[in-house]
Amino acid sequence: MLAYMPSAEEPLWIYPKIDPQWKESIIKEFKIHPVIAQILVSRGFTSLEDIHDYLYAKLPDLYDPFLLAEMQEAVDRVCKAIANSESILIYGDNDVDGMTGAALLTEFFQDLGANVFFYVSNRGTHRENLIVEALEYALQNQCKLLITVDCGITAATEIAKVVERHIDVIITDHHEPTDKIPNCVATLNPKLFNNGYPNRELTGVGVAFKLAHGVTNQLVAEGKITPKKIDLKRYLDLVALGTVADMGVLVGENRLLVRYGLRQLRKTKRIGLTKLMSVCDVDLNELTSFTVASKIAPRLNSLGRIDDPKKGVQLLLVRNGATAEKLALELDLNNIERQKIERTMSVDVDNIINAHPEILSLKAIVMHSDKWHPGVIAILSTRFAKNYNRPTVMISIDSGIGKGSLRSISEFPLLTVLKECSDLLINFGGHDFAAGLTIKEENIEEFKRRFIQAAHQKLMDSDVRPKLFLDAEMCFEDLTFDFIESLRLLEPFGNENPQPILYTDAKQAWPPKVVGKTHLKLFLEQGDRILEGIAFGRARQSPMLRKKDLVLRVAFTPQVNTFQGPSIQLLIRNFQIKE
Repeated sequence: MLAYMPSAEEPLWIYPKIDPQWKESIIKEFKIHPVIAQILVSRGFTSLEDIHDYLYAKLPDLYDPFLLAEMQEAVDRVCKAIANSESILIYGDNDVDGMTGAALLTEFFQDLGANVFFYVSNRGTHRENLIVEALEYALQNQCKLLITVDCGITAATEIAKVVERHIDVIITDHHEPTDKIPNCVATLNPKLFNNGYPNRELTGVGVAFKLAHGVTNQLVAEGKITPKKIDLKRYLDLVALGTVADMGVLVGENRLLVRYGLRQLRKTKRIGLTKLMSVCDVDLNELTSFTVASKIAPRLNSLGRIDDPKKGVQLLLVRNGATAEKLALELDLNNIERQKIERTMSVDVDNIINAHPEILSLKAIVMHSDKWHPGVIAILSTRFAKNYNRPTVMISIDSGIGKGSLRSISEFPLLTVLKECSDLLINFGGHDFAAGLTIKEENIEEFKRRFIQAAHQKLMDSDVRPKLFLDAEMCFEDLTFDFIESLRLLEPFGNENPQPILYTDAKQAWPPKVVGKTHLKLFLEQGDRILEGIAFGRARQSPMLRKKDLVLRVAFTPQVNTFQGPSIQLLIRNFQIKE
């Protein structure tokens, strides 16, 4: 883990929307705690039906896969391949979304008795070679159908070369189209312009699951398999893993898929995943989206960053216990190596910022180096964009070619800017708030100038100031184990559905204590109750909290601390000294 990086400035607290009448309607309809009702008000729910779907949607509420444009063409071609015993190649991207999607379709076709192979792109390959690198593999194995997972939408030229060799292609992807759409049998992507699918935010593994769902429905309808032949729920652990790892929006259908996927993950029969979770000390009973994002996904992602991502798919599919254990341990060692590289790069970036503090006076951060590992820059760009609340570009240079990772904030979509800079780029792709690019080293300075200029034209000072969104006020006497249990109604937490942040005013019972050198433990008193709070990375603020009877306004998320018996503890997100 990297050391705590303070924001350029303290965040602006955004207080919750108050609507007492609407809140009472929610309480009356759903018989839920008033603070939970206030959280729903704060998050912009405007109808009881939407709240019911959010709280209680079930798997039958998933959208019909045939609502995806070109699903029928894709399903027909897959069914033809199965009927004719044609070999199928699944081609996945090298991140967890791609790995899980590739594993899902590979296992699904195996379960149907199809002849299926998988291939995963390697991080060292330039984007212009995307898919063509798998062509030789497809030809060797006499594959007549190639299905991409989490990639392909920006690879029209490359896919044309595959089609020339008489291999049909189905694209399953969720990235934004940036150029002409590839000419192939079918393109499944909820972001296509002509697409009427209600959930635009499916991830790559989500689209792959939809294809499996569509094929299953058709084969059952045609009487070619029994309804019991394929249990689609078995694949939801992979859907949850890929969706969380790819920071998929956890609202609507995605949230439903992840909620049920986490249940499946807790009882998974995948021996590779079981061994991996054992290696990283995951308690299956306490498995959450946070556990997936912080412990499981980084170990799988480390393959795509510094090793061979094919091993990730192998781990998800392996049936042999000894092989599974070997792969799980290898992933853990890879992750340790990735963390070392990350720490070294982080120190380098900190040194650059310390030497050039003017970087943080700009409304965008663009940095490059030939010392940085191309597989790890995405982690840094994500962290810096979050900590400094600015569009961030990190570029790793090797042999005159820069590979860049971009992350942004809601006020600054990336793809429009990248299109405007396309004359400087070898290629680019991704989403409006997470993208990648390849660029010649000699074009980096001009790209940096244009990108920062675009940020200054579009963003105001208030846009780049960090913000802390508060959900509800809550006093200590209402903080009970029952309340914390009721918060689970809002899970799974993640992108666009964050853990609730509550706030209250409390007096310091006694001075804070520095723990672990960089963190601060607070002892807060309200009424006749004292609660402990932990504020990560805030030790430097200890001296200003030494005053007697100091009153703090704290923004916090309540959690259960199981050390020495269960107790309620506050995870302090921020605090202000009350005058």
